[in-house]
Amino acid sequence: MTKTDENLKASFAGESQANRLYLAFAKKAEEEGYTQAAKLFKAAAEAETIHALNHVRITGQVKSTLENLGTAVSGETYEFKKMYPEFINAARQENSKQAQWSFDVANKVERVHANLFQKAITAMKNNAEMEKVDYWVCSVCGNTVEGSPPENCPICGAPKNQFRKRL
Repeated sequence: MTKTDENLKASFAGESQANRLYLAFAKKAEEEGYTQAAKLFKAAAEAETIHALNHVRITGQVKSTLENLGTAVSGETYEFKKMYPEFINAARQENSKQAQWSFDVANKVERVHANLFQKAITAMKNNAEMEKVDYWVCSVCGNTVEGSPPENCPICGAPKNQFRKRL
């Protein structure tokens, strides 16, 4: 890998993190009543997304949808089988209950994501249309469900009104 390739991947990671951080800043600004600051953070977050997408496009990591689904399954599987269990154990040993909770719900949701991506792969390999369903995301833990939201999130217990429909 060339130095430029390494730099593109590092820039993609940095821009992606900046996007998420700025969205968190925007949410806080809104909570505090600073609507203009929130708008600024959201605008900057969108710009960071554009940078990240430019970088990842140039690296050639975005392939066919079938290949991208395989990459997604691999990444999600790594997270729920290896990464998050290690993080959960470290948080438990350090008695960091909030981090342990955050890692635990993410771990459970990554398994859900891997299964949803695998379902899409199976449909594509069978030359079948993916079932047309709505996806709902729990705003507390990120759980992702098909069809309609449950009365309570099976991962974190949040009520149905905490689910957001994704377009």
